[in-house]
Amino acid sequence: MYDQTRQYRCTIIRGKAQKDMDNLLPAYATVLNDICPCEKADFHKAFDEAFSKYLPSGTSQKTLDNHRTEISGKLFGMYFCADDGYIYISERTQKYFADSDAPAFFKDICYKMQFPNGTQKINTVLERINNGIKIRPYAFLLKVLQIADSKSIFLSKQEIGYYILNSLDVLQGKATPFEVVDAIILDRRRNIQRTIHSPGKASSYDWQHINEQINMLELANLVIICDNVVKLNLKEISAIEKFTADATIEPSFDVYSYDLSTKEGREQFYFDWDVYFGSLSDKAESFSTDIASLIDIADTDAEDDSESEEETDNTTVIGDEGEKYVLAYEKKRVSNFNSRLVNKVIHLGKTKGLGFDIQSVIAEPGEYAEFVKYIEVKSTKRITAPDINDVLWFDTINLTRNEWIAAKQHGNFYHIYRVYFTREQVIIFIISDINQKDKDGIINAVPTMYRIDFRNDAVNHVIVNGEVQNV
Repeated sequence: MYDQTRQYRCTIIRGKAQKDMDNLLPAYATVLNDICPCEKADFHKAFDEAFSKYLPSGTSQKTLDNHRTEISGKLFGMYFCADDGYIYISERTQKYFADSDAPAFFKDICYKMQFPNGTQKINTVLERINNGIKIRPYAFLLKVLQIADSKSIFLSKQEIGYYILNSLDVLQGKATPFEVVDAIILDRRRNIQRTIHSPGKASSYDWQHINEQINMLELANLVIICDNVVKLNLKEISAIEKFTADATIEPSFDVYSYDLSTKEGREQFYFDWDVYFGSLSDKAESFSTDIASLIDIADTDAEDDSESEEETDNTTVIGDEGEKYVLAYEKKRVSNFNSRLVNKVIHLGKTKGLGFDIQSVIAEPGEYAEFVKYIEVKSTKRITAPDINDVLWFDTINLTRNEWIAAKQHGNFYHIYRVYFTREQVIIFIISDINQKDKDGIINAVPTMYRIDFRNDAVNHVIVNGEVQNV
């Protein structure tokens, strides 16, 4: 029988503030993509040198260590060390680098997170094993919220902390989500208010790990927090149901199968966990974030490309959404300047090889009013809005060869519209004349791909149907 008074402090790796985590993700991905594969012996120095430019001067080594090992490594699972002694970026990082879908990135983390796990020191892992901890915390929590929602009940952070995330019976897999909801209802009827308090400890000791776990679910766009109440984001019901289907199923990674009394067993455990946690879950491809689940966007006059999400990948979907949004914005902007010019705003995103998505007009007072404006749209999704006044804020985008050539060719008439779909609002950062900004050192354009042209004299071996042929 579920006994909510049996409490147990089960922490996760400490992260940063929610907005900082949204801001740090592209910086981590860029640094890791630039330096990996990297020999394990060189990784520490390579990461610190590359990442330090995103931090205030004089940042301590302890802070750099925290970014490298605790957050990007353990909490986010963005890289792992392979058998060959090299550090590689994880599948999760590769996917984020391709689709710029931060909520989907955090959904996959939440889906694979479990207790016990390999993110913490061996003494903590052994303590949790000795206490019989075995739970998928986020799946269980979402199932409780789903049951509560069906009863028109909304839970506070304090209730989630006490009855779920700090409950020994829940963490041991002995309680069901229905029992938890029933206990909360009964305590409410009896006017019993329960809270977590460790004698002699500050409140942050009891609540920081709980707040951070709830924050992870909000970064994943699965819950909405308002006035200390946590509600399901029902626009993400498809993803939520994938979680809740596994609410009472044992964690996928079996920590209990390892002999942690030996050095070899511990090393194998941590190695296997890093590989497991960094790899994408089997649900990852279905965790893409619809724009409508982040923010309500009014219908626009943008053309409707009828290709469905099932017919394309998430990278294309987010690109289409961004292009449609910018197209509608440009039509309205140009129309407000001179309605006669609005027919010159043309969506060309499906035309290959141009190097831009939308052809518009300058539509500003002066001699260039009717000159062509070339717009390349780059979209991303995140929970929090970027702050243009944050001097340490950072972002990265990828351009194709054709896009870079178009930028050089059209100069100040070429514009990148970086679209941020966030829960708060839709924001567009416009960057003009990136070729000149690169020359001036304002931006950093880095070639990231090589084309290899070769003839027969470059071939060392030929294998046909498994048989080596003479060359």
